[in-house]
Amino acid sequence: MDYFKNKTVLVTGAAGFIGSHLVDALLVAEARVLGVDNLITGRMENLQHLYDVEAKKSSHERFEFVQADAGKFPDEYLPVEVNLDAVFHLASPASPPRYQAHPVATYLINTVGTHNLLTYLKQKYPGARFLFASTSEVYGDPEVHPQPESYWGNVNPNGERSCYDESKRMGEAICGVFSRKYSMDVRIARIFNTYGPRIDPTDGRVIPNLATQALKGEPLTVYGDGSQTRSYCYVSDLVRGLMLLMSVDKAKGETVNLGNPEEHSIMETARIIEEAVRGPDAELKIEYMDLPKDDPTR
Repeated sequence: MDYFKNKTVLVTGAAGFIGSHLVDALLVAEARVLGVDNLITGRMENLQHLYDVEAKKSSHERFEFVQADAGKFPDEYLPVEVNLDAVFHLASPASPPRYQAHPVATYLINTVGTHNLLTYLKQKYPGARFLFASTSEVYGDPEVHPQPESYWGNVNPNGERSCYDESKRMGEAICGVFSRKYSMDVRIARIFNTYGPRIDPTDGRVIPNLATQALKGEPLTVYGDGSQTRSYCYVSDLVRGLMLLMSVDKAKGETVNLGNPEEHSIMETARIIEEAVRGPDAELKIEYMDLPKDDPTR
């Protein structure tokens, strides 16, 4: 995409599953990329083709990495000579087991971290573009299907998942304030279930869970009766959507769902994965468990 050529782009959560793929795509687009990650859930192996961990040095001339808390004021971790054109704010634990294990870090990065990044841009680079990685979970357990961006959601504000759901909703609110009050160029992407290479096998979400169990020959864990549905988006498609949302001029101030409208039940997903791993005649062995609290049914 021509927009990114020779631009300097900050990616928070750069060592994460989606973040690392975004870094790769931006480098292909000839951007200079600054990656930051505190490695709470990010993994340096996702960037091993770009960064020598032992030497603490990038192996790509247009990529720099800093291990730091992206939620701090960026002056604390960005190179002095930086001149930012765009920020992709992807830093946040994203799977239920991860954000429930780190609830404070999760709500801080999505709220205070978002505020700090936007304040920094307002003061130093008011013309820079900012994209906030929100989530389909802002819709909670939705009562409307499929969810349009205008839907306000059905969220438990004090449930086990609220540290993530509500902090993402607050992050969106902060983006709206900076867009309306300060006329900043802010875009919001609500990301739906994404899968692909580099996803952590212990992530806790549907596809890595089932794929890991199938590869080990274990029974596949299905929560509830398996009738609940998900729509899955391949990571390269998601990254292309993020880059388009950032690069298109008319997307300023917009909130956009990024995902796949095609639904699959959890049971159907289990069958697809079992057949892919062990063939169409494999016996599907299921271990049923209670549905997690506040887990969306569709």
